[in-house]
Amino acid sequence: MKYPSITELVLRDGQQSLIATRMRLSDMTPILSKLDNIGFSSLEMWGGATYDCCLRFLNEDPWERLRVIKSNVKKTELQMLLRGKNLVGYKRYDDSVIDLFIKKSIENGINVFRIFDALNDIR
Repeated sequence: MKYPSITELVLRDGQQSLIATRMRLSDMTPILSKLDNIGFSSLEMWGGATYDCCLRFLNEDPWERLRVIKSNVKKTELQMLLRGKNLVGYKRYDDSVIDLFIKKSIENGINVFRIFDALNDIR
């Protein structure tokens, strides 16, 4: 029998919706191994507003956050929310920037990209 796969969103959307994406990495780290052992198909923990908030409000390196989470999550795939050609920003980026950002995201631990575009622009 096949079972549905479940993605946990608490580390990205949960905290974005409840506390305006102000959860520090030090608050996440103690729970990471527990989340890893539950059996989720993936943990969505990066992208959307997390990148911007790390830099603007938390004084944290978003890439270091990704690496630390990856080092604590061994069994579960890491997922990010990507704003289409806007990536994790608020403007459209050139394809060369998009390609490099995705390559570096994979190198630093992202396994799954969930992509949306508010204008449904498939370019």
